[in-house]
Amino acid sequence: MTVPSPPKPSVLSRARVREGLPYPLGATWDGLGVNFALFSANATKVELCLFDRDGRRELERIELPEYTDEVWHGYLPDARPGTVYGYRVHGPYEPRAGHRFNPHKLLLDPYAKALLGPLRWSDAHFGYRVGSPRGDLSFDRRDSAAGMPKCVVVDPAFTWGQDRAPAVPWERTILYEAHLRGFTMNHPAVPPQFRGSFAGMAQPEVVDYIRSLGVTSVELLPVHAFIDDRMLLERGLRNYWGYNSIGFFAPDPRYLSTGAIYEVKEMVARYHEAGIEVILDVVYNHTAEGNEMGPTLSFKGIDNASYYRLAPDPRYYINDTGTGNTLNLSHPRVLQMVTDSLRYWVTDMHVDGFRFDLATILGREPHGFDQGGGFLDSCRQDPVLSRVKLIAEPWDCGPGGYQVGGFPPGWAEWNDRYRDTVRAYWKGDEGKLPDLAARLTASGDVFNRRGRKPWSSVNFVTAHDGFTLADLVSYNDKHNEANGEDNRDGHSHNLSWNHGAEGPTDDPAVNALRWQQMRNLLGTLLLSQGTPMILAGDEFGRTQQGNNNAYCQDNALSWIDWSAIGDEGRALTDFVRQLIGLRQTHPLLRRGRFFTGLYNSDLDVKDVAWITPAGTEKTTEQWQDPMARCLGMLMDGRAQPTGIRKAGVESTLLLIVNAYHDVVPFTLPMAPGGGRWVTLVDTADPASDTIRAADSGAEVQVAGRSLLLLERLPARLARP
Repeated sequence: MTVPSPPKPSVLSRARVREGLPYPLGATWDGLGVNFALFSANATKVELCLFDRDGRRELERIELPEYTDEVWHGYLPDARPGTVYGYRVHGPYEPRAGHRFNPHKLLLDPYAKALLGPLRWSDAHFGYRVGSPRGDLSFDRRDSAAGMPKCVVVDPAFTWGQDRAPAVPWERTILYEAHLRGFTMNHPAVPPQFRGSFAGMAQPEVVDYIRSLGVTSVELLPVHAFIDDRMLLERGLRNYWGYNSIGFFAPDPRYLSTGAIYEVKEMVARYHEAGIEVILDVVYNHTAEGNEMGPTLSFKGIDNASYYRLAPDPRYYINDTGTGNTLNLSHPRVLQMVTDSLRYWVTDMHVDGFRFDLATILGREPHGFDQGGGFLDSCRQDPVLSRVKLIAEPWDCGPGGYQVGGFPPGWAEWNDRYRDTVRAYWKGDEGKLPDLAARLTASGDVFNRRGRKPWSSVNFVTAHDGFTLADLVSYNDKHNEANGEDNRDGHSHNLSWNHGAEGPTDDPAVNALRWQQMRNLLGTLLLSQGTPMILAGDEFGRTQQGNNNAYCQDNALSWIDWSAIGDEGRALTDFVRQLIGLRQTHPLLRRGRFFTGLYNSDLDVKDVAWITPAGTEKTTEQWQDPMARCLGMLMDGRAQPTGIRKAGVESTLLLIVNAYHDVVPFTLPMAPGGGRWVTLVDTADPASDTIRAADSGAEVQVAGRSLLLLERLPARLARP
């Protein structure tokens, strides 16, 4: 198809452009001018479009003069930081061949470090004529620039001072998943002009609160530039979570209260000063451009056939993400873009790691998921990326998409088996003890291979996607009516239980049991082997009114209501602090080696033993009892802590869990060396400050639906 060029602005100054360099990609200020470099293997011409400082008026259009190694490039000696720009890329509009070039559409630079303005939707954003009977095979000649965000050249200079990465060891890591906008929009200590922004997240009171919990690492939901879906805006909603990226280097403008990217760096520096890591949730599996009927905003118009995985009929996209398209990380330039982005956020922004959305896609090659795929190999050998925390969400909706335990050494993975098992167990489902034992020990059945460590299992009970902890114990069913999809969206298999009433209730017995179950779930999470992750607000019982898919609820439903925290919520927060303190105090709760349950003849010890209420070790037959709901996990402090064959010197601990509805008499097991058992945690009596001690062989009454942690004190230290 022959494509006419769009009308050009009246002001042109081609004479001043120089050849420049094909690297680095993007717009790079060198102190004298700006080098512009854009990859496109199939374009025939690239025009750099310069705008006024507000991005409203296109001032001139300059053809990039050189093409080297599939990179179009040029140098402008009079360009400066703050220069506002975009691209128009010429080439064939042949959707049946995978090409969708349309120079009428202003395009964002994939390497842009900052964006200006929102996307203002119109039919002009589509490369085809919306409503045409020929669909995406038609061609649209309207200029999209007026409604497009624009790219901004940045000066990367920033005085970091004494900033140092906290470098928290994996064994000590406790993740805290938060949405920076939702966390700060209602925070009373955040000034109104900073709410919902990086500056708000950096306020001293916010940082101090997070530090007071004892968590080590804040994991922020996506902050890369993203797009609000047109259909959501038409329904009065927004893409709140941000899993709809359009730029992998630029922070989203709506999170910058000042409009300057230094705000991100200041936030990171504040958390580092407090000893807290900053982990970013990142989305490199797809973009906001959707499928063949989606808009042309950047990659699609720059080089559709290179950036995306296309179907055998290249008019269409492979959709392993469920969002319409899939980035093609098998292409070396796309792989380079992703790894360049990651390195940029580490080296320039000083972040400490990443959680990768739908990470299976990143390891999928044309033949399927591959532990030795290009992206996974790139991260493993990279001198920058191999030193930061890498966390995979190890599933997608593509073929062979479920890969929990399938990532290579050096990666941690979200463990949904942990989530589902712990939820089902405390709900009272039958036959869960064998699986629970595996999850309490960092899912060694899944992760204990190739020298991987217990921290590889990121344990969670709740996350942004699904019920909050309070809603998990308050609703049998999802209530997503506010999303406008007739409650059809979101998961229906939540393994939740309302404990006798759907939603809020005045019944004191129901409410008391709900708070106890929250303590049980948090206690299990923070006393299990592996890396725990807490959803922000769960520490005080935040609710989303039963909505388990609040991706589009940028409002009070999703924002944390700090004023609603009552006495029970404050008590739960104190309980979480207690649990985290115990975890950090007792190395046995965060071992660097998997528990195996095998007898070590050299040390005459088992690292872990599973105890029945009778105080005896469980037999094979007893493991098969589907009605059993009470279990003891005996962790021997003498067990070998590292690969060096020597005995440990830690206290022996006993974790007792009882999902049965009534009291269970439990005989405390005998332990070598004598001494007494002292109760450290009791979810049925969390406020008690009375030291409760009992001898080995004594019978204790374990309350219905409760969790206990006991420590064995040697005889010489035991209280009378």
